[in-house]
Amino acid sequence: MLRRSLLLAGLAAPAIARAQSSYPDRPIRFIVPFPPGGGTDTWARIAADGMSPELGQPIVIENRGGAGGMVGTEAAAKAAPDGYTLLFTITTHIQSPVVMRRFPYDPVNDFAPIGRLGTTSITFVIGPKVPAEIRSWQDFAAWAKGRDLSLGSYAPGSTGHAFALLLAEEAGLKMEHVAYRGETPMLQDMLSGAIHGGFHSMAAAGEMMKAGRLRPLATAGDRRIPALGEVPLLKELGFSGRFSFSGFSGLLAPARTPQPVLDRLVEAFRICAAKPETHRRLLAVDTVPSYQDPPTFKAQIARNLREWTEIAQRLNLTVDG
Repeated sequence: MLRRSLLLAGLAAPAIARAQSSYPDRPIRFIVPFPPGGGTDTWARIAADGMSPELGQPIVIENRGGAGGMVGTEAAAKAAPDGYTLLFTITTHIQSPVVMRRFPYDPVNDFAPIGRLGTTSITFVIGPKVPAEIRSWQDFAAWAKGRDLSLGSYAPGSTGHAFALLLAEEAGLKMEHVAYRGETPMLQDMLSGAIHGGFHSMAAAGEMMKAGRLRPLATAGDRRIPALGEVPLLKELGFSGRFSFSGFSGLLAPARTPQPVLDRLVEAFRICAAKPETHRRLLAVDTVPSYQDPPTFKAQIARNLREWTEIAQRLNLTVDG
């Protein structure tokens, strides 16, 4: 029996090596753990378009939303580690498990980082439910005092959720939080007047802001968004440094993916991230191209997990479901 097992292992090893050396020989799938049309979906498609020519295979986007991104992320973690199913995600990768107190995957150890694509700040915007004459944060704060506000977030436990809570706390506003399964359904509700406002990415809502259908009042982060040069930072308005928390968007593979396959993906992603067309498309949605290699990206994921755990504990930020 032992001789037979060793013989089978010996026969299998060359087959595995051949499969890895011919990788990829069929289409690749990016799982995006949010619905189509949101920021994560937009960034994933930019990465897919830039990587596909380098890999010589089409890249298919599969949107699998739910549970603040955890449904799609868990599916990616459990996928065969062969390089054909990858995860394109954002900071909710580490946020949702913390605030939902469920870890169906290990955000650090169940994945092999391929690279970070870019960073972007989210902006507090209001919609038609707020009177049209409200055009600045100062006007909104005066109007909102004493009112029952409904502020949405693109995922429970996300940066948008925490920032909405912090905004209400620091401004002394009353707020009901409404959680969505991605930016697109949240955007639809805001445009229809179902909720007052919330934090959005430029990738998902920038065109609506530029067209005047949504009114941007203030931006998180440490520098103003170029397309919204007149919109102040929250910290410029006197809010705390807690609004400087920054996250990531990037590509991950399941852990245990063979190193030769990872090397192929890492190189294709690196080339994609450096392409002028990738930079142009990222900047068009006010995303700063900011590539990170796998070790640097993994360190950021681990750091963000520690930072978010502290923020969630400080805010008592928990979500049932």
